[in-house]
Amino acid sequence: MATYTVAISGASGAPYAYRLLQVLIKGGYSVYLSISREGLAILNDEAGLMLKGSETDIQYALEKHLEAKEGQIAYFDEDNLYAPIASGSVKTDAMVVIPCSMKTLASIANGFASNLIERAADVTIKERRKLIVVPREMPLSAIHLRNMLTLAELGCHIIPAMPAFYHHPKKISDLVDFVVGRVLDGMGIENDLSPRWGI
Repeated sequence: MATYTVAISGASGAPYAYRLLQVLIKGGYSVYLSISREGLAILNDEAGLMLKGSETDIQYALEKHLEAKEGQIAYFDEDNLYAPIASGSVKTDAMVVIPCSMKTLASIANGFASNLIERAADVTIKERRKLIVVPREMPLSAIHLRNMLTLAELGCHIIPAMPAFYHHPKKISDLVDFVVGRVLDGMGIENDLSPRWGI
């Protein structure tokens, strides 16, 4: 099975990240995960998931919440630059930053690798692997747009958290699944989370 890096930064949109993790774990994929301090707080605020303590404590809690097999999730604190994903020698199939704050976006676009999330993204770009960012902000300034263009020109996938309505969503989870389904498409993972247009 493929191995993916998932990073959760400090922007609103934690349900997107949690749903992506659920699908990846259920699908049997291995996940390297890092969450910023702000991301941890927002996960609690928006998804009701309180994660605290050491890397081991958080990894154990995630394994329990997501019903993951032992070793399926490897969690690393954002300050842990000794983590495997800080090195290009550790191969992963893709990296997703979901949600991606404008601070994290700016850092990645400008090569400012000050924490593990930014460093892992920098490594993904330099090794020419697939990087997907899911920005969650509005309105967008010219600065935000320039940073997205910089990443797009490097071959990164920009998948904004912009759910559609043609599938007539009935619940918030339908909107979440639409966005996560598009992220999975970008990762090359088959899914049927949301109805396809015209099908």
